[in-house]
Amino acid sequence: MASVDTIDRNILRLLRVDARMSNAKLAAEVGLSPSACMRRIKIMEEAGVIRSYTALVDTSNVEATIAVIINITLERQTEEHLDRFEAAVRRYPEIRECFLMTGGSDYLLRVEVANAGEFERIHKEILSTLPGVLRIHSSFSIRNVLATKPKRR
Repeated sequence: MASVDTIDRNILRLLRVDARMSNAKLAAEVGLSPSACMRRIKIMEEAGVIRSYTALVDTSNVEATIAVIINITLERQTEEHLDRFEAAVRRYPEIRECFLMTGGSDYLLRVEVANAGEFERIHKEILSTLPGVLRIHSSFSIRNVLATKPKRR
């Protein structure tokens, strides 16, 4: 896919707000026919612009979880070290998010656990075995103050 135009950006903005919006409604919102809108979505999916669809779950209503924010500092910041670390992180579903960062640490990870014992297992079996890790700094959340989807304009 060469570039994302204004219509594609509008489609993406609306899908971020409501990925379950019907194609007919989405098409009407962006000024396309339903078939043209679906064609654009398929092109963006195939090009990897749209990687997946997900649901925001309020875990307080489903299960007791604690979010743990983990700052990782690597021994070296070469492309090879970054690539090895990122490939390893992708293998563990326990790691919900991973961000390459600027500042004091190289990566910020988010995991969700039921209790400290579960985090101890993740720390021992996963985090401490990731390649090139020099330092691990973990913080447990007290509660989630804001988890939201982007507001519709």
